[in-house]
Amino acid sequence: MGLVAYFDAASTEPLHPQAREALLAAIDVGWADPARLYGQARRAHLLLEQARTEVAEALGARPDEVSFTSSGTQAVHLGVLGTLHGRRRAGRHLVTGAVEHSSVLHAASLHERGGGTVEIVGVDLRGRVDPAAFKAAVSRPDTGLACLQTANHEVGTLQPVDEVAAACQEHGVPLLVDAAQTAGRLPIPQGWSVLTASAHKWGGPAGVGVLAVRKGTRFRSFLPEDEREKRRVPGFENVPAIVAAAAALRAMTAEAVRERSRLSALVDKIRRTVPEIVPDVEVIGDPVERAPHIVTFSCLYVDGEVLLTELDKAGFAVSSGSSCTASTLRPSHVLEAMGVLTHGNVRVSLPRGASAAEVDRFLAVLPDVVHRIRQDAGVA
Repeated sequence: MGLVAYFDAASTEPLHPQAREALLAAIDVGWADPARLYGQARRAHLLLEQARTEVAEALGARPDEVSFTSSGTQAVHLGVLGTLHGRRRAGRHLVTGAVEHSSVLHAASLHERGGGTVEIVGVDLRGRVDPAAFKAAVSRPDTGLACLQTANHEVGTLQPVDEVAAACQEHGVPLLVDAAQTAGRLPIPQGWSVLTASAHKWGGPAGVGVLAVRKGTRFRSFLPEDEREKRRVPGFENVPAIVAAAAALRAMTAEAVRERSRLSALVDKIRRTVPEIVPDVEVIGDPVERAPHIVTFSCLYVDGEVLLTELDKAGFAVSSGSSCTASTLRPSHVLEAMGVLTHGNVRVSLPRGASAAEVDRFLAVLPDVVHRIRQDAGVA
């Protein structure tokens, strides 16, 4: 990649070398239909079930609780709507946080349009839901499901999953935990009834999601029934990609303690340094209770799209939590819910192997880039 520093791991982590190796091998031997009985099919079935066992172990689940989907988004849609469908007699009320991934909120909107009810629990300035408010929300007798992410995908703030899970258990409400940003990086919290994750977030290939449903959780797919994946997920399994996803998760989990400590120190440096070198900047999210690889900040008087484009020209692939640009005036729902500055928003999310030298170069380039944009806008 030359001098380009890739700082967008929260969108997608580069393919792990062990995933690439596993993918190439599985393409040759795992291409057959794992549901058939001939030799090639049995081989594919063994690869699929071995991958399921490895993923289940990493996520703290049983193999028969784990199904593979075509994406993390599909896993969320199936998890939310399938659990609500399975518990429709218990109640059709859904509780979720204001900064959940759009896949959760879109599923909630569909549920609402179908006659269900939705309660959105707000967050503080750091992007964390109030456990007491969440507990009050799930105490409603007709609550069918609650949803909470492990860490926010835009600002990195960790959510109080353990406390919310205890409240859900007290009231007999299943909890769907979206672990997309932390699976393979941080330990999976306890107390979930449904867990979703996405392989390309931990260095696996795109096109593989994970839906885990605890034994005893009422679940019924809202889609036409299919024989595959425990009748939870329709369609032919992509065995080679699933094998590669399991290899990446195994490798990332093995590296997690060392790598999260190293990346967290680099993120701390960015959080500390950016306000010192760039005027009128707000660093967003919790400084301590956060995912180890994500840092987000907003620059006043700066167009976010222009800032990302200029940083790209300077050799940095970063993203933004805000779509507040000339073409779209509405900021991201996460930043809006937090009540923080949305102008000139930059999310830096460090992949495995990101170096201190790359971070230092980013910090050296950033002040001049912001100054030039403000100067061109007549506000410097």
